[in-house]
Amino acid sequence: MNKTVTFAGDTKYEDRIQETFTFEELGIDENMHTEEVKKKIDKIFEAWVTSRLNISYSIIIQGLNDT
Repeated sequence: MNKTVTFAGDTKYEDRIQETFTFEELGIDENMHTEEVKKKIDKIFEAWVTSRLNISYSIIIQGLNDT
C-alpha cells in the first residue's frame, strides 16, 4: 500500500490549498526510520508552503549558547 502525505494551508488571502503526495512522488523511502521521514517531510513542507503561498521568511536566533 502506498503511503501518502497531505499538505494543507489556509490564509486570510487565499482559499484553502491542499495537495496529497505519495512517498514515491516525494522521493521518500517507505522503509526509512520514522524520525528520518518526519525530518524529510518537514523540509519538503517548508518548500511547498513557500512556493504555493509565495512567501519568504527568516529565523533569527540571537544569544544562543551551546553550553
